[in-house]
Order: sequence, then structure tokens, then C-alpha cells
Amino acid sequence: MSPDVPLLFEAAVARPLSVVFRAGEAWEGHDYTVEVVAARRGLDGFDVVVDFRDLEAALDRSLAPLQGQLLSDLGLDGPLALAQRLLADLAPFVPAPARLKEVTLTDGRGRRMVVGG
Repeated sequence: MSPDVPLLFEAAVARPLSVVFRAGEAWEGHDYTVEVVAARRGLDGFDVVVDFRDLEAALDRSLAPLQGQLLSDLGLDGPLALAQRLLADLAPFVPAPARLKEVTLTDGRGRRMVVGG
């Protein structure tokens, strides 16, 4: 890579989430770690990817009504729909030139579901 091309930097924030969803005829409750990753070429004037205060607040607002809820009651048919919704909801809180790179759900067994932006 040329020294004139800024490096790609990433930074993440994570929060816990407990939800219930239907898997066939069974109900499944899961505890997830929700990780939100922002990326940008180069760093801003404060040498950071993005100021996470606004993104953390938006993530907390998005997760609060989901805690302990049945996803189908919220119009979501499972964890993939949940991750996609979070990606769409949070993208506006990452100011350009940074971007929301991905949202990852990791369950208690270490299984990860990644949705990219």
C-alpha cells in the first residue's frame, strides 16, 4: 500500500442482549453480545475512528425495547432479522467518512452471526 493511501481503521462497541424467538415449534431464549463495528480510512482530528458516544447511545436506545422480548412480537422472525434491523437503525449514527461496517450477534456458545453494511 502506498504511504499516500490512509490505512483502514476499525473500532467496536458491544452490549448484552437477551431475546426469545421461535425456532419451528419450539421457543428459544438467547443471550447475545451485540457488537457494532465502525470503519474509516485514516483517523479524525482526535485520532479516532468515530466518537462512540452517539453510537453507544443509539445502540442502547435500540436494544432497550428488545430486552427479554419475543422477536416475533416486534415484527422480527429471528436473529438474522434482528441483526439487519440493528444495522439499518444504527448506520445513520456513524458520520461520514466513517461507516457502519457490521453488526455481530454472538450467542453464549460462541456462535457468531455477522451482517455487513
